[in-house]
Amino acid sequence: MKLLTSAHDKISSGGRLTVDEILALYEENDLLYLAESARRVKERKTGRKVFYTVNRHINLTNVCSANCSLCAFSCQSGDNHAFTLELADVEQAVRCQVSGVSEIHIVSALHPTKDFAYYVDAVKLVKKFLPHVGINAFTPVEIVNFANISGKSFADVLRELIDAGVTSLAGGGAEILSDRVREIICPKKCSAVEWLEVMRTAHKLGLRTNASMMFGHVETIRERVEHLIKLRDLQDETGGFVAMMLFPFHPENTRLGEQFKLQRVGSWEDLKMLALARLALDNFDHFKAFWVMLTLPVAQLALSFGADDLDGTLGEEKIIHAAGAKSSAGITVDKLRKIISETAYLPVERDSFYREV
Repeated sequence: MKLLTSAHDKISSGGRLTVDEILALYEENDLLYLAESARRVKERKTGRKVFYTVNRHINLTNVCSANCSLCAFSCQSGDNHAFTLELADVEQAVRCQVSGVSEIHIVSALHPTKDFAYYVDAVKLVKKFLPHVGINAFTPVEIVNFANISGKSFADVLRELIDAGVTSLAGGGAEILSDRVREIICPKKCSAVEWLEVMRTAHKLGLRTNASMMFGHVETIRERVEHLIKLRDLQDETGGFVAMMLFPFHPENTRLGEQFKLQRVGSWEDLKMLALARLALDNFDHFKAFWVMLTLPVAQLALSFGADDLDGTLGEEKIIHAAGAKSSAGITVDKLRKIISETAYLPVERDSFYREV
């Protein structure tokens, strides 16, 4: 009770929550209180605005050496559904972009034979044909892989990507920043320390990034909260995170889901974790309700739980749909604006850095 009283007092006064206070709020399970509190924080930071962007996802390959049990997207070379875009394919994808696109999002798998130059050249191609578009590309997991296959430092890898045209770093691959959890779900991916160090290095080089958390698998609630605190501490240090995104784990078609008999958490948990994250991460301005993961109805509700962004039009999303997401792979600007307007918020188109378009 003392922890709850302290947490409520801090929320009222704008104080910073501790791990145990966040856990007490989670256990209290008062969804309406969390919604109201998170909504106040959102409106204090961004008013009545809710953002979206016109973007396109390009996945270069799904052939991956990591073979994580959490993933339904990756496969081995030679599998029936394996694909790898060559540079001519990337050029074709870029040439097909609709007018008005403001961001290209590039993430991939850890291909066992492609060298670092392949990824650099892919970015250069996008930059050549879309010179005024932001390129949000690669996660820390991929940056660690690039460093390993090239023999370069994280800083040198990032500098080369910046020179090629990358304007911001994707926030995926964090999953849960606990090596206990990572050893179970993604043992061949980078460690929690490496993920954070890549982000720290990117921020020091002036490269802004997103952050994320994937919850609802083998982690404890304390590990979720400790993950948030690690992000908060790094944001205190660098100020380089632009936005936070929470991903509920989709277990369908994954070995992890089968091994642990996992079911996707419900919308109550989605919304509770979003509101708690908004309250815990007091130094983050923007929170995305990623409609592909949440479904459109829950993403719309999330705008009353602290989210101020529905991400974008996407064009063609593959990774989450491989794990069983039932939402469409893309959405029109008109539909995004309608979803936002129905909540009495103001739809605002943005670029990668929340500058209004």
